[in-house]
Amino acid sequence: MASPTEISNLTQQWMDSLERWHLDFFLIPTTVITLATMIVNPVLLACIFLSRALRQETRYLLVANTLTADLVFLIINLITVICNTLRVPIPWLACELVTASTVTTHTCTILTITFMVVDTFAAVRWPLHYHSILPPTRTQCILLGVWVVAALYPFSLVIMMEMDKKNPHEEVPLCLALLSLGFIQAKNIMLVNIYFFVAAFTCTLLIFYCYIRLYMVTRTQGIWQNPLSRARVTLRAHGLLLLLYFAPGIVFTVELSVFQKTDINEDVRVWISTVNMCFFMMLPRAFAPYLYGLRSFIWKLLFKVNVTFRA
Repeated sequence: MASPTEISNLTQQWMDSLERWHLDFFLIPTTVITLATMIVNPVLLACIFLSRALRQETRYLLVANTLTADLVFLIINLITVICNTLRVPIPWLACELVTASTVTTHTCTILTITFMVVDTFAAVRWPLHYHSILPPTRTQCILLGVWVVAALYPFSLVIMMEMDKKNPHEEVPLCLALLSLGFIQAKNIMLVNIYFFVAAFTCTLLIFYCYIRLYMVTRTQGIWQNPLSRARVTLRAHGLLLLLYFAPGIVFTVELSVFQKTDINEDVRVWISTVNMCFFMMLPRAFAPYLYGLRSFIWKLLFKVNVTFRA
């Protein structure tokens, strides 16, 4: 764990860079995207949880879990950005908890989206046994396990750091996930890097395997011939969201790996971190409700328009 002097000096340098480049204006896109998403997500969640039929379908439970994790992430991130913009002093423990919650919600979303791909693979590969393989009760248990797995490591790190801390009442004027995890990984650099690498590699490998197997199983059924077929539209939606969710996480992991290096300009670090957290991390949360939650409705609408036009 870094000393209070090191933490204070680095946070002051980041504050100076933020003020010099007027990066506090990134509060605007963060606020706009968060508010827009907070209007749509609760409506979709209410539709899913109030409908008995939707609650019995695994895919809608997965969508609901993704939207919930995104909603929690956006609320935490918006509060943090507002506090940083107003320079509100935050206890270091609270900052660590915010960082752990941010990592947990983002990891939970990644794991849930990966599970969506596995769910699609199971539905296509074993259609007759699908409902017995993934009934709603089992899906709920799996999602609970996803939250536990996502939260286990980050909160364990917080507990270990608090046990080693000399000044538990220390406050910081700037709370950023990169700074918090960067100081934590100074003592546990290998563990943090292994955690992010193993999680990303496992999800990526599983996703590629399922998609390749899906294509091999269904390529002779003609569902890929039409450019506007449901299979192609689903694949594009999944691919776009996977890219939007994974890319900021990869950037964040690279930032962590070079955090201790001194040959990188401080302004560059601040710019990359700010743009990544205030914009790129927001994009998948803005697109998710429309690509997942409203996709079926839009698909049915386009189908009806197409049938009417041909008639």
